[in-house]
Amino acid sequence: MHNRDSLEILGLIMLDRDGFRPNVGIILLNQKNQVFWGKRIRTHSWQFPQGGIDRGETPEQAMYRELHEEVGLKPEHVTIIARTRDWLRYEVPDRFIRRDARGFYKGQKQIWYLLRLVGGDWNLNLRATNHPEFDAWRWNDYWVPLDVVVEFKRGVYEMALTELSRYLPRPDHRNRFLRSNVRGGRPSRDAMDTPNALMAHRGLGLSGGMPMELPPGASYDPDPQYGASASSHASLTSPGETH
Repeated sequence: MHNRDSLEILGLIMLDRDGFRPNVGIILLNQKNQVFWGKRIRTHSWQFPQGGIDRGETPEQAMYRELHEEVGLKPEHVTIIARTRDWLRYEVPDRFIRRDARGFYKGQKQIWYLLRLVGGDWNLNLRATNHPEFDAWRWNDYWVPLDVVVEFKRGVYEMALTELSRYLPRPDHRNRFLRSNVRGGRPSRDAMDTPNALMAHRGLGLSGGMPMELPPGASYDPDPQYGASASSHASLTSPGETH
């Protein structure tokens, strides 16, 4: 059925008059400006959360629905930082299109949202529905490796990341060790959540007792002479891939 703005194929997929399905993409940031990077279930391909806009939905409503369906987050777990001004489009090769949709369906047009996670990692849930999209995830640097993205999506990823990069919040690089108890008591939990602070508290570092500064995201492998236990090493190592 055709009209001026859209058509439906088998009553299931809403397309615009050019054959593109309205869709949303989600770039989810943590406090270090790292992005959620999901591995598509039963594949070796990694991508951002995304999904189609249903009839009657606004892009923002679709974004929140997809956010919950794919990664288990609710609106209170995130804040919206920015979105792309216009639709970004990519065409899907015929071999990825159902036969009954060929000649009608051309690809996706997307509005991309940049979100900040204000909840914790524990709020993420890849099994929030009975049809999971991902079977693994990790935090990745903002400029994700496009070679692990399916080829026909790479151009849109580059455009979305570039447009939204101007809105990246400035990371908080203040010395969090200053939040410790100034009266000389045990440092607060917040003050102990960085490798450098933990090392200073435990007396680990370079000769002379001076703490060794690590660059953001680095991990620390303690020297056996300091007697650091395996559990200390685990707490000082930056988190990697999460399944």
